[in-house]
Amino acid sequence: PRVCVVGSGPAGFYTAQHILKHHSGALVDIYEKLPVPFGLVRFGVAPDHPEVKNVTNTFTQTARSERCAFYGNVTVGRDVTVPELQRAYHAVVLSYGAEDNRVLGIPGENLPGVYSARAFVGWYNGLPENQDLKPDLSCETALILGHGNVALDIARILLSPLQLLRKTDITDSSLAALACSKVKRVWLVGRRGPLQVAFTIKELREMINLPGARAVLDPADFTGLESAVKDSPRPRKRLTELMMKTALEKPVEMQAAAAGAGAAAPREWGLKFQRSPQEVVPSADGRRARGVRMALTRLEGSGDSAKAIPTGEMEELECGLVLSSIGYRSLPLDPAVPFDSQHGVIPNSSGRVKGVPGLYCSGWVKRGPTGVIITTMNDSFDTAQSVLEDLQGGVLDTSPSREGFGLVESILRSRGVRPVSFSDWEKIDAAEVARGKAAGKPREKIVDPAEMLRIIGH
Repeated sequence: PRVCVVGSGPAGFYTAQHILKHHSGALVDIYEKLPVPFGLVRFGVAPDHPEVKNVTNTFTQTARSERCAFYGNVTVGRDVTVPELQRAYHAVVLSYGAEDNRVLGIPGENLPGVYSARAFVGWYNGLPENQDLKPDLSCETALILGHGNVALDIARILLSPLQLLRKTDITDSSLAALACSKVKRVWLVGRRGPLQVAFTIKELREMINLPGARAVLDPADFTGLESAVKDSPRPRKRLTELMMKTALEKPVEMQAAAAGAGAAAPREWGLKFQRSPQEVVPSADGRRARGVRMALTRLEGSGDSAKAIPTGEMEELECGLVLSSIGYRSLPLDPAVPFDSQHGVIPNSSGRVKGVPGLYCSGWVKRGPTGVIITTMNDSFDTAQSVLEDLQGGVLDTSPSREGFGLVESILRSRGVRPVSFSDWEKIDAAEVARGKAAGKPREKIVDPAEMLRIIGH
């Protein structure tokens, strides 16, 4: 049986890995729109989290299997359609992730100085489409809307000492911009309370221990939480206890520690709760953001299902940089594929796309943009299992042989598209590692797809 997977991030690779491992005859082709593989492992994971990127070693083993092939530089839905892939393969799995971001839907969100977290992360991680972002870092205060791990990643990158970032695979141009940054205060703002934050304890601890930056948490935000958190699951309890402990630490010790780090005016960051953005306030000349107007909220209900209800009170926070970190969003890929635009997912049952036999989905486009790499791994194994069951149970008829890439190649050739192979990627990889070595970094990412194609002689 020939199976094709669309998207080469964790969802795509884990789906391919599981099918190859549990079906000794299956052939799997992976399609990717960029010339380089690995999706958010390359373009989403923070540069100072190299250990998280080690999964690419497993993905590389999968791609090198003689029953697996990688075709980069191919945009499904444009260069080849999903119905064309369905004619070439017995099963098609869509694992293309979430390539858009949720919008705030408030006045002023398009002002200069306002960026989506997705674009900002793409900028410092070398995602080609975000290379021209040029964020304005000339203000002292940045405001991040959102209380997830991505929000903490951005705060950490904005406030990290340069010598820490220089040893990572952060892009050269973003490092240069951060070297000139005037940002020294970052507020992370959420609509709900401390018990609803979405970040994890590892990321919070890392932020609290960031050299030269002090945490500013208001003890009043945590009043009465000891009893509320008693019956919470252990991770939530530990996370809340760490925030409370940090809120109650004496600023004097913190300042002494910062002075020891040689910082006269230490950088600082803090969490603000129960505030819902209503408007990005423009500067006097209307040319850029100068603050965010927020509605103060009260919580109805408890735990993860608590809702933030505006109280009628307002507050304005001054800042020259606004980063919206309220979530990623999947987009429809092809008119032939059903799509639930309200939830931003492909309607499915255990990865089987509803109403389209032989079509499957895994990862964020299947369940929404939540969770970490391990969540996506389990989710992809679940979809792969559905494919294997359908192959074994005869739901997928494998008696007509399918041409696989043979058919797709002639379609791509007729449209002037030249795919990039995994060994092509390994040449790009080697070039990046060599450039990084010269600069004392693990790699220097190439951010221009045209340059990637030049390296491999396309």
